[in-house]
Amino acid sequence: MLEALSISLNKFAVVGFLTYLLGAAVLFALFQFVYTRMTPHKEFQLIRDGNSAAAVALGGAIIGFAIPASNVIAYSISLLDFVVWALIAAVVQLVAFLMTSLVLKGASQRIRNGEIAAGIYVAAVAISVGLLNAACMTPSQN
Repeated sequence: MLEALSISLNKFAVVGFLTYLLGAAVLFALFQFVYTRMTPHKEFQLIRDGNSAAAVALGGAIIGFAIPASNVIAYSISLLDFVVWALIAAVVQLVAFLMTSLVLKGASQRIRNGEIAAGIYVAAVAISVGLLNAACMTPSQN
């Protein structure tokens, strides 16, 4: 048992784990930073004020980013490969919000007003796009 553990927790595996975890944390924080600057409403202030719609919408966006990012970690061939595809996932998620705002007129104002239905819809689109994005980032078996 100790031998198996020493094989799976070798120096390269631990360094790889820490490298990808740090990279994921940085990209996750960067995504939240860019996303919250891109949207017309101030998510963190709204959340601090108890606005559930803002929390649901932002939560959906970060889950929608994390799903393909985690998939990319599993299939990437290098840290650079991971970073490039995670950035693509972030851009897709940002575009999804912009498209959602076109479909749901006044989405940002509705979220500011605390309309849970708007927050749920924005979150559902973000998570759905994240799932589709992750599937598209899975290497084909051709």
